[in-house]
Amino acid sequence: MRKPGIHVGDHVSAAPGPSLGEVLARGERSFSFELFPPKTDDGERALWQTIRDLEVLNPTLISVTYGAGGSTRDRTVRIVAGIAAEPELTPLAHLTCVGASRDEVRAVIEEYAAAGVRAILALRGDPPSGPGAAWSQHPDGFAHADELVELIGSMGGFSVGVAAFPEGHPESSDLDAGALVLARKQDAGAEFAITQFFFEARDYGRLVSDARRHGCTMPILPGLLPVTNVAQIERFAALSGAAFPSALSARFALVKDDPDAVQALGVEVAAELAQELLDLGAPGLHFYTLNRSTSTREVYEALGLGSD
Repeated sequence: MRKPGIHVGDHVSAAPGPSLGEVLARGERSFSFELFPPKTDDGERALWQTIRDLEVLNPTLISVTYGAGGSTRDRTVRIVAGIAAEPELTPLAHLTCVGASRDEVRAVIEEYAAAGVRAILALRGDPPSGPGAAWSQHPDGFAHADELVELIGSMGGFSVGVAAFPEGHPESSDLDAGALVLARKQDAGAEFAITQFFFEARDYGRLVSDARRHGCTMPILPGLLPVTNVAQIERFAALSGAAFPSALSARFALVKDDPDAVQALGVEVAAELAQELLDLGAPGLHFYTLNRSTSTREVYEALGLGSD
């Protein structure tokens, strides 16, 4: 018996039926996972094992990131096509504006449609030279994610998601400005949002409250990244602009030389945050898996979500 709530049988690739946005808006909890396309065939085979390990958790969706400029585009399309072919899985394909003309972006959307993908996460994307660098728009491209949302909507047949930033986008003037941008994305046609990872439940609560004040009513899924490597998480936090709280850093510093202890503490911390978020009324949880399933499955067990 599957757990109550949204199940993978609600996927949108089988028409007629609800869009992913409609499924998420039902008010039942969604649980989803994010993967990135590996660079090698061996890595791709290992990725499919991770997908099989996560499939038993009945995910609402599995998202696959996108490499700008074609760096991982072919693998992304192939992986999301493979997920779309699975009757029990729903892929969410990422798409960015980075270094691409409108025609090039339109061609990728058409590839996704041909692959059976019916949900896209529309992102502006980071500057090619890395976070913190100046953003440079393609001469015939898009400057903002809401423009990409509008294009995807004009092509029809897709449920469109967007990114949200509990601690504010690195380029936003303030937190309220970020919430206003999220509302504008909804106005452009976005049906749901997934947040950048974060470590303080109050940041998510503030984002939701600010977004609602601006009329943004779409589901906002909080993103969680269970810590498995202290140096790695500190680097990720610095790159993304997310804060790794000093109190949390101190807890991990005590066990940083013991990989098993780090992973166990990472699961404990992620489960604590996940429960806080669910208690706040979050519509579900979105896990940044780094293409590994163990910590995510252990968080599920700690929350009692893996039981029938």
